[in-house]
Amino acid sequence: MKIAIKLGTSTLTHNTGKLNIRRVENLCKVISDLANAGNEIIIISSGAIAMGAGKMNMKSKPADIPTKQAAAAVGQCELMYTYDSEFSKYNHTVAQILLTNDDFGHEDRFGNFKNTINRLLELGVIPVINENDTVSTDEIVIGDNDTLAAIVSAAVSADILVLLSDIDGLYTDDPHASSDAKLISEVTEISDDIRSSAKGKGSEFGTGGMETKIRAASICMEAGCDMVIANGADPEILYSICRGDRVGTRFISGGRK
Repeated sequence: MKIAIKLGTSTLTHNTGKLNIRRVENLCKVISDLANAGNEIIIISSGAIAMGAGKMNMKSKPADIPTKQAAAAVGQCELMYTYDSEFSKYNHTVAQILLTNDDFGHEDRFGNFKNTINRLLELGVIPVINENDTVSTDEIVIGDNDTLAAIVSAAVSADILVLLSDIDGLYTDDPHASSDAKLISEVTEISDDIRSSAKGKGSEFGTGGMETKIRAASICMEAGCDMVIANGADPEILYSICRGDRVGTRFISGGRK
């Protein structure tokens, strides 16, 4: 199975922006085990700006673009060092791919990206993909690695995209504001009701929200790729998702097109 896993900032870091060491260690262990079982893994990782801000002891997320870019430059080094170090423990090699919006709009560059990532997977390498926040202001403003993950998943014909963040899934209403909110376990169509359920914003350091996840689900379902929104607090949830258990919210596609 070809599994794309998007790791949100809140999954990778504490509220301070500093690395959540125990969780990241467990994530890399579980993902390595899934790879050992014969699955092809693609990671789409947030967290560069937060980790850079944390390493520079900033108390909150940078507000201006130049400082965000500076934090991303520092944090991306830290992020890839962490992945390389942790996955090496289980004899897995990682590769970094940084993308911008322009890469998807340019036929040759997009083709080169697909060729590279497919060859990496053939070689048993785990690609780690992130937005190139140090040079591209559009992505920083949008803060939308969910859509990036969906586009990547469609491009590589992934079987499933898993979005791990600090929420359990899609609810009928904002669970922080309504005690009557109920978790929606399965979605087979992105209806107006589903879109209206997408309320709220991401964490302090993260910038994505439920609306970007619904947009990502629409892209995946159109491409024949299932998508799951789940809480990344316990990395072993990935085992349940890959077994097809009812975990989080699963957006079920009509099959590969």
